[in-house]
Amino acid sequence: MGQAIPEVNETRYLLAIESSCDETAAAVIRGDFHVLSNVIASQIAVHAAFGGVVPELASRHHIVNVLPVVRESLVQAALVDPSFEGLASLGGVAVTAGPGLVGSLMIGLQAAKALAWGLNLPLIGVNHLEAHLEAAFARLTGSDVGEAPPVPHLALLVSGGHSMILDVRARGQYEILGSTRDDAAGEAFDKVAKMLDLGYPGGPIISRLAVAGDPTAVRFPRAMRRHGELDMSFSGLKTAVRLYLKDHPKLSQQHKADVCASVQEAIVDSLVTKTLDAMKLRARKALVLGGGVAANPRLRERLAAACQERGLSLFVPEMALCTDNAAMVAVAGARRLAEGRIDGMALDARARWRPEQMFTPLSLGS
Repeated sequence: MGQAIPEVNETRYLLAIESSCDETAAAVIRGDFHVLSNVIASQIAVHAAFGGVVPELASRHHIVNVLPVVRESLVQAALVDPSFEGLASLGGVAVTAGPGLVGSLMIGLQAAKALAWGLNLPLIGVNHLEAHLEAAFARLTGSDVGEAPPVPHLALLVSGGHSMILDVRARGQYEILGSTRDDAAGEAFDKVAKMLDLGYPGGPIISRLAVAGDPTAVRFPRAMRRHGELDMSFSGLKTAVRLYLKDHPKLSQQHKADVCASVQEAIVDSLVTKTLDAMKLRARKALVLGGGVAANPRLRERLAAACQERGLSLFVPEMALCTDNAAMVAVAGARRLAEGRIDGMALDARARWRPEQMFTPLSLGS
């Protein structure tokens, strides 16, 4: 059975801000993790011409976007009118404190501090990766609520900057079983897309083209295949693609689709194989998928089929909660607030964590 959604005072709300990379986002959730608003200002058009995120540009656009996004999230949640009046229903402000681009993090953090100080509300710092893990507990309006993930469970977290398998012993208690030795899965997608001159962001484009391709057309390598080895590596795959394109400089549209499908299959194979090994190792019966790459249809399909075949339960956030968003930050912040884990105005942005500190439940400002 899934973990019950806690009984709480539904008139208490939490505002959250996310600005770890190139998305400026704000959300309001109710105490039972029901999402009342989830507003995102995307910067894809800004960075597409450069083939990736330009940190300075990202920071500048966060400055422009953060207050309008926060205002819109409050309006959509029907808490206030556009003048910011009547915020007495808020019980706290959560904000992503890291990891991420330090300039981008600081914009969201300063906005959150100003709101928390001005409204005399608790400030809760949230680890961006932990927020991705908590996204599966969020409840969207109009969606089939279903069960929340049980604890303990295993989690596969895959994004542009991180790929790791975690044993979630309880919410907020994690053990990293395996992680990438070099590139993350999302980074591999983006770099291959750049080699193929497909545009940015690469992952969704490769996924769309792969639908018309043959995943067995090119046998790209799957690194670190030794049984029981839970770490991952995707740098060799990028090298293999580069060498393949050097030998095949002119690709037809079908050939390009075949390459995309083959690359996608190699990445998904590695992720699925490692995850299933970890599930068996820890005897877990439930799996949570999170992070931006969790939106990849092939990964969702392969994991769903594998879990069904083995009698395992798979929990995947709604598509809107897979990529960077503030609703997941709000859910993580609400749990930390309920546990009394509140940060003061000394909270600072932290661009990186060492793996062993990744989910330290202490104040992120310490």
